[in-house]
This record gives sequence, structure tokens and C-alpha cells, in this order.
Amino acid sequence: MRDFSLDPRLAADSVFVADGPLSQVRLMNDARFPWLLLVPRLADASEWIELDGAQQRLLLAEVNQVGQLLRTRPGVEKLNIGALGNSVRQLHVHLVGRHTGDPAWPGPVWGSGPPQRHSAQALEQQLSHWRALLG
Repeated sequence: MRDFSLDPRLAADSVFVADGPLSQVRLMNDARFPWLLLVPRLADASEWIELDGAQQRLLLAEVNQVGQLLRTRPGVEKLNIGALGNSVRQLHVHLVGRHTGDPAWPGPVWGSGPPQRHSAQALEQQLSHWRALLG
């Protein structure tokens, strides 16, 4: 089995925040939404059902932890959780804070227009915030 490596598309669209017990936590570089990814550090994993029971429980615990943190962000009314994998096959879970009137509401965030990248200063602030919470 190969060692874990991050899909280049995930690497291009997100920034490393921290390592959890199973997954990398990554910030999507789109200032329109509070949006984190969990990417299990497992080589060749593309589906939730490929994880053994212990790995599934770890990933669920990470989803719960990150989801609860996202729900505390100002303005977050709804939490979207998805593991689609249609464009990027590598197993990853999106957690997106949503609110009525956000740029994609009520539709999905995918395909809702080009991402608006964080400024360098805003990106550093976001990373510091999430690293302090997840540290």
C-alpha cells in the first residue's frame, strides 16, 4: 500500500490547519463560507465504507468536533456536511457553515461561482483561529 498523499486539487484549494487523530484538517480557501475539510490520512481511501470500524468512529468524532466548532461561528445557521468525491476521488469530508442569504443559499456551495480567496492577512487570521481551537 502506498503512503498517504494529498490530492493536488485539494492541496490547491485548501490550506493545512492541523492533524487530527485520523485526518488532516484543512481550510478551504474561499472567503465566502466558513468551510473546513477533513482528509483521512489513509492511502487510496475513496469511500467511507472502505474504512474499518475504528477508522469510521475516529472520522465521525472528527466530524462532530469540527462541526460543533463551525456552528459557533458568527452567522452560521446551518451546517452542511458532505463527502461527495465526484470530482476528487480521495476520501474527504466537507463541513460548511451556511446562512440564509449566503452567496449560494439555498443551493450547494459547489458550482456557485468562483471562490473568493482569502487575503494573506485574513488567511493567517483564519489559520490562527482554527489552530487555537484544534490545537
